[in-house]
Amino acid sequence: MTASGPISSPSIGFLTVRDFPELGLIGGYLVLNTTGRPLEFHCTAPVRPNRTQEILYGPTLVPYLYGEQIAQTLLGKAKAKPLFICTDVEPALAVRNFVATPVTLVSENKAASDKLHCFQLGTREAAVFANRQQDQEAIATLWREHAEELDLLEPFNRLHEAIDEAQRGAARSAAA
Repeated sequence: MTASGPISSPSIGFLTVRDFPELGLIGGYLVLNTTGRPLEFHCTAPVRPNRTQEILYGPTLVPYLYGEQIAQTLLGKAKAKPLFICTDVEPALAVRNFVATPVTLVSENKAASDKLHCFQLGTREAAVFANRQQDQEAIATLWREHAEELDLLEPFNRLHEAIDEAQRGAARSAAA
């Protein structure tokens, strides 16, 4: 989906991955302008690792699936170049190793990991990789002028519902 209007307006990306036990992982990426209007939406087909991947990737499997295979694919499809990207699932932060755009984990609760650097972003808890602390300042600076316009958690509700609807639509098509 690409909404009408200029793609070059300031925007923020929202990235998530949902785990559907019967299907696998489905990623979604929603780009909003800074007032909350959708500019783009993309979602992936379900991704399910096979047993060999589970064995070979070991503890690196989840960041690989979320960050490289799913998130990198979604960001590659997008036309809009957001100011920064928010995610609500920690393993998706792994995409930061493959993109120049700052990526932050946004949540209601403080993240608890020695791999993360936590900070306050408006009224929300946020985190970046500890080795990417410079992203905090970049994100805070970019967000400062838009903080009154958009709650950084609300778009994830829309994104989750859109993924759920796309998944239901795919299930209906497969049953027909």
